[in-house]
Amino acid sequence: MDATDLARWQFAIVTLYHFLFVPITIGLSFVVAVFHTQWVRTHNPDWMRLAKFFGKLFTINFALGLVTGIVQEFQFGMNWSAYSRFVGDIFGAPLAIEALLAFFLESVFLGLWIFGWGRIPEKLHASTMWIVHVGTLLSAYFILSANSFMQHPVGFRFNPDSGRAELTDFFAVLTNKVQLVTFPHVAFSAYLVGGGVLMGVALHLMRRESLRASALLRGVDDLDSTAGATRGGTGSSATAEMTMTAQARQATAARADVPLYRKAARIGAVLTLVAGVGVAVSGDLQGKIMTEVQPMKMAAAEALYETSPQGAGAPFSVLTVGSLDGQHANALIEIPGLLSFLGTGTWDGEVMGINDLKAQYAAKYGATGDPTLVDAATDYVPNIPTTYWTFRLMIGTGIAAAGIAALVLWTTRRGRAPTSKWVLYAAVAAPLLPVFGNSFGWIFTEVGRQPWAVFGLMTTASGVSPSVSVGEVVTSMTVFTLLYGALAVVEIKLFLAYVRKGAEPFDPPTEPSDVDEDAPLAFAY
Repeated sequence: MDATDLARWQFAIVTLYHFLFVPITIGLSFVVAVFHTQWVRTHNPDWMRLAKFFGKLFTINFALGLVTGIVQEFQFGMNWSAYSRFVGDIFGAPLAIEALLAFFLESVFLGLWIFGWGRIPEKLHASTMWIVHVGTLLSAYFILSANSFMQHPVGFRFNPDSGRAELTDFFAVLTNKVQLVTFPHVAFSAYLVGGGVLMGVALHLMRRESLRASALLRGVDDLDSTAGATRGGTGSSATAEMTMTAQARQATAARADVPLYRKAARIGAVLTLVAGVGVAVSGDLQGKIMTEVQPMKMAAAEALYETSPQGAGAPFSVLTVGSLDGQHANALIEIPGLLSFLGTGTWDGEVMGINDLKAQYAAKYGATGDPTLVDAATDYVPNIPTTYWTFRLMIGTGIAAAGIAALVLWTTRRGRAPTSKWVLYAAVAAPLLPVFGNSFGWIFTEVGRQPWAVFGLMTTASGVSPSVSVGEVVTSMTVFTLLYGALAVVEIKLFLAYVRKGAEPFDPPTEPSDVDEDAPLAFAY
């Protein structure tokens, strides 16, 4: 592999790793804000316990996401200097606003939320987490506006003297038609992840506490039998009765927590289903815009090599096997007209095939394109197997997560708290499926744009730093991969450790008037 391939691999590793944390941050900030608001409204101890518990998980995730996000910025100057020089006038503006506005909102008000218990009025305190959530959405919006420019460049002019794209209309960049459908799709996807994490963690704890209560109660019965058999004795009977009393208290506490986690699991399931509907609707709109501005990506998503006949409609295949030479695909299971509906809104709409688009792009960019902007040697076709399967995995994982949510709502109805083995499997799958779905979606989005770094303006091969060697990229990629691997171990261990602890017992909050203002701040987690 040359430096370009290695730089792409490094960017993919860093980006996908960072994006594991982003939807969890957005989703959990919303969940914690809702729980904290419910506590302020009702003063039901359950809401306080849930807000603090999931607030800990959110804080752990936020810290790791922050660390990995910083590295993203350095890659543009190190591995992609030609790209940064070409598009920096446009790309830099939304990223600067994201850092100066959105990130500061998140970090400052998260600090107020963490250290504000008992120090600021409770309504104001609850609002700080809402501001954190708004900050996460603003951060996503500005970053996506930069990415949407790469998918569909607007609001710029090319300066032939400097060889750069120059910003002419920042509002056009922020209201790019791709941006207006991508942002809600990503936001709903993040809520889907938040609902999945909430549902999965709560399911696990509901099952664990229910089984623990049953085991302790069986132990109480056994000890009661032992105490009855030795009644009239001295030490052994008294010890058995003391142990029995302690286990009975523990069983009562465990059983009392089951409704708490059941309620959280059901809220997570509802959020997953509602967000799933939002993802489907926004994804449908996004597909139509994608067909309009990036028809090659839509054709690659279906491995559609030939344009469908007029009025026939393009089918959507559930399973396709490609030929060895990659020139055509053999559909094994397909739904007639569905791709046309996804791309155009009608069952007989025309969706251009890869071969026709390849010829069209070669004529447009290869023959008449400015050689300083495009690489005429490319065939303008992305990696078909990757786009085909990530598109389906993205959809499939989302449907599976929604199916689990529906099953959870059904099996926990009327106060039920199931403990069978499937609950454990659902607890593991509920957070992982939407997280993986988000990752598959981003792989599809970025790979489907190839070979373009900025669609129609600059190819990826043209954007790599000309002075970066293979050895330098290998070194930095190896270091980052090992470092991220270590951070992943830390993240998972911390996350699971706090999950195992469960929600802390209710501790009535201190009134601001009772707090010693001269006392040092303490990090409660």
